Amino acid sequence: MAEQYIVGVAGVIAFLLGFVFLVRSWGLSKVKRAASMEFPKENCVNKNGNGEGEGEAVGTTEIIIVGAGVAGAALAYSLGKDECRVQLIERDLNALNRIAGEFLMPGGYLKLIELGLGGYTLNKDGKEALVSFPLEKFQSHVVGKTFHNGRFVQRLRKKAASLHNVSLEQGTVTSLLEENGIVKGVHYKDKSGQLLTAYAPLTIVCDGCFSNLRRSLCHSKVDIPSYFVGFILTNCKLPKEKYGVFILADPSPILFYPISSTEIRCLVDVPSQNLPSVSNGEMAHYLKTLVAPKVLPELYNSFISAIEKKDNIRIMPNKIMAGAPHLTPGAFLIGDAFNMRHAITGGGMTVALSDVVILRDLLRPLHDLSDASAICKYLESFYTLRKPMSSTINTLANVLHKVFSAPSDPAMENLQQTLLGYLKLGGVFSSGVSALLSGLCPRPLSLAFHFIVMAIYGVGQLLLPFPSPKRLLDGAKLLWVASSVLLPIIHSEGVRQMFFPLTVPAYYRTPPKGKKI
Repeated sequence: MAEQYIVGVAGVIAFLLGFVFLVRSWGLSKVKRAASMEFPKENCVNKNGNGEGEGEAVGTTEIIIVGAGVAGAALAYSLGKDECRVQLIERDLNALNRIAGEFLMPGGYLKLIELGLGGYTLNKDGKEALVSFPLEKFQSHVVGKTFHNGRFVQRLRKKAASLHNVSLEQGTVTSLLEENGIVKGVHYKDKSGQLLTAYAPLTIVCDGCFSNLRRSLCHSKVDIPSYFVGFILTNCKLPKEKYGVFILADPSPILFYPISSTEIRCLVDVPSQNLPSVSNGEMAHYLKTLVAPKVLPELYNSFISAIEKKDNIRIMPNKIMAGAPHLTPGAFLIGDAFNMRHAITGGGMTVALSDVVILRDLLRPLHDLSDASAICKYLESFYTLRKPMSSTINTLANVLHKVFSAPSDPAMENLQQTLLGYLKLGGVFSSGVSALLSGLCPRPLSLAFHFIVMAIYGVGQLLLPFPSPKRLLDGAKLLWVASSVLLPIIHSEGVRQMFFPLTVPAYYRTPPKGKKI
């Protein structure tokens, strides 16, 4: 009864806050330039830059894309369909063998469809909450996808290379070719090691989280709060078909999800300061003694077998980097080379594909890329237009990791219990959070709304059945800790761009006038 009362009070406050946000959002929508705006499908520029540099000058292209991962290959395909001449340069064209980039949220899947390219359970201490994506308004094929990253990327590359005006080449870009502060192309080494130079009016860098080109294009401060220790389980099934499993455990959150009909990926989040060594057996001991006891019984035997399998354990750093660009005429930075969030929610590909859609739509009305300074100023609008999706997913990922990875802190423990209880309420509470998480509702205001209502719910739970001094103190600590986690992350995303985009001048940039081809 008391819980129903709390939910009722939270619901009334939610309604009032929702009404305020709705009115504001309605006002924005009347003048908003949507992030997924549709421009006429006009041909890209065919005016090319020329110049001479060291090595051999290869071809003439309109746009060079560095990196043929998810973002690079998808962008090359979408620009190629718009009749742009694209040179796509990738360091290694062999199939990747990664333990990341294996989950595509429904919001990212919708972006994949828009480009013309083709749930889990939360467990803590035996309690379970289903997190289902609100897909009722979408066609049956719109779902969250888990898969082997290398196979997925190879299909994207094949799709891009199938276009006659997209040139896919294996090569290592060593540096940007810059003249008088304007990027004119790239220096790169081909497969044989020969130094070559490629020229284009616009170079788009999306060479991933290990980019060696980002230093000159953005503020590249990178934090590594934890590592994912990953391995593949076989001969087992997840408790609920079509649902991954997320276990909130001490000392490490554990994630299971299928990547094929016979394989299940396990990711264990390990703090950076406590990362054991794989080579001397410390990691296997850590997983067997501290992590395995927290695994669901039906997965335990396969978990132990996977640890004992030779060369099955792999490690990947979880990097966090705010998107803070240096505006550079002739060059542009997207994907994980530009902006990273913790990988615990699997939102990276959704952000990357959303960025690709926005950039493609910004480039569509351009007829002439030769004025690098004007193009650079115009494309500055990208950094505001991307905020609804990127800031929503970034904030959720970084907040949830902080909450999930500190189970020994009583205040964080209360936050975990609050989140679990909030999701178990179902209805608008659960579906609202999962819509934000999945990229189906990329609205920072909605994110703020749910955090406020969740905080009210959590404090109400702590005050039951009677608000004693200790319970009041616990409630105050919950609010303090929640604020200390959330507010710095919102600040790093940019309060103005996140919540007040109409006050950013770049929001209103229009395409520079150029000679129509």
